Amino acid sequence: MEINFSPNIPIYIQVMEYIKKEIVTGRLAPGDKIPAVRELASELQVNPNTIQRTFQELEQEGIAVTRRGTGRFVTSEGEKITELRKEMATELLDNFINGMDNLGFTKEEILPILHSSLEKKRKGRKTNDRVIKN
Repeated sequence: MEINFSPNIPIYIQVMEYIKKEIVTGRLAPGDKIPAVRELASELQVNPNTIQRTFQELEQEGIAVTRRGTGRFVTSEGEKITELRKEMATELLDNFINGMDNLGFTKEEILPILHSSLEKKRKGRKTNDRVIKN
């Protein structure tokens, strides 16, 4: 696990966002064990208290659960993960829209650009699928 920490955002938040991304992308599946505090702190070279705070926040949000004697795990509640995924998507879209708005784009100008980008992405996936299958 490697995170390039930004000096402007608290480390615990950056670690939390990284773990959330691992969950919504499926690299950490529902019910998977999350690394122990000391293990993750050592791996990321951060204070264990920082990781503890990260885990407390994830538990408060219902994304992680602690099982006494066995450790912390990704929640098995599919609804919670779906909700997290939607929240993260909304945040990305809000940032995109704000950026486009700051550049002076209107809704009418944004939509064709968005459609074009989506189409290129789809074509790229189809091409990659063909390369993998052959």
